[in-house]
Amino acid sequence: MKFVDEATIIVEAGKGGHGCLSFRREKYVPKGGPDGGDGGDGGSVYLEADSALNTLIDYRFQRKHKAENGQPGSGRNCTGIKGEDLILPVPVGTTVVDMDTHEVLGDLTRAGERLKVAQCGFHGLGNTRFKSSVNRAPRQTTNGSEGELRNLRLELKVLADVGLLGMPNAGKSTFIRSVSAAKPKVADYPFTTLVPNLGVVSVQAHQSFVIADIPGLIEGAAEGAGLGIRFLKHLVRTRLLLHLVDVAPYDQSSPVASVRAIEHELEKFSETLANRERWLVLNKVDMLSEEDRDAHCQAIVDELGWQGPVFWISALSGEGTKSLTQAVMRWIEDQAREEAENPEFAEREAARRRQMDEEARARIEAERQIRREARQDSDDDDDYDVEVVYAPE
Repeated sequence: MKFVDEATIIVEAGKGGHGCLSFRREKYVPKGGPDGGDGGDGGSVYLEADSALNTLIDYRFQRKHKAENGQPGSGRNCTGIKGEDLILPVPVGTTVVDMDTHEVLGDLTRAGERLKVAQCGFHGLGNTRFKSSVNRAPRQTTNGSEGELRNLRLELKVLADVGLLGMPNAGKSTFIRSVSAAKPKVADYPFTTLVPNLGVVSVQAHQSFVIADIPGLIEGAAEGAGLGIRFLKHLVRTRLLLHLVDVAPYDQSSPVASVRAIEHELEKFSETLANRERWLVLNKVDMLSEEDRDAHCQAIVDELGWQGPVFWISALSGEGTKSLTQAVMRWIEDQAREEAENPEFAEREAARRRQMDEEARARIEAERQIRREARQDSDDDDDYDVEVVYAPE
């Protein structure tokens, strides 16, 4: 199934049923009085997080969704039937944004969580409601109100504890295959990974975390080079970033330059994300000789001036991967414990995630605007204009 992480839809709640104008008519009851019933409320529109879904592709084909209208009231004080609510399933991790106001309506991060995105129209009143001691035969009714109409953008961000960063062919997919049951495609050409992949890493009994592999970045990704930067938004929800570096690239490129290029693209995408906790993982050390391995890897670390944790691994052979996953598990547990015990720390983390969300959304929208303007310019420019002059023979 095709991976789709954004979709725009129109949702409309059902309108309320009209109130009824009716009078009681029975034999030998010449003045039975009003008996018009109220209408029924319309149906509301809800989004519900479904763990069985992992893409928004269904909303690419059907964009408009409308809940059922309420039925009008009828005589004998019968109330109209309420319209059925419309429940739209979406993947866990979906953010809902109102396109007209740019307001974030909600974030569905737990399976079964529901969010009302369109309020139903309320019922109209029948003429029974208006009877009084001075108005024995009211002819007033009210109509049901219209249901709410909204233009929404659905944004899917995968839920993971750890995110992988790196150039194409840095070994990210091989690493996730090595430490989890995920089986992303692995090949010897760039951009083998075209969509994010998730894997569950089980360290030991009752200890596991989720790791996300996104397509590789290249220099100029923020300007649309390669697959661009739109997949970086999937790292916003992660707690920790693992920056994988190929220590022995086949094209003889500099590992240090590769790290710098990725850091530059991260900063252009979101400064908050660039300042996230990030560990350096030097991959493919099995390609180096035993006597040169330590010196080569240490030279990379020294040239970068890296101050954070550093790990030397071989994703293909599994060398060093166990110690890395154990260290990640310990770090995640420490973070979770700190959030549970320190409300201020938890609030700072939540504020940081909101800030990353806002920066990511603004950067992606700016990129879209640049591409729209480029398409318009290309449509306006006609290199094949020919001036035709009609002259008499």
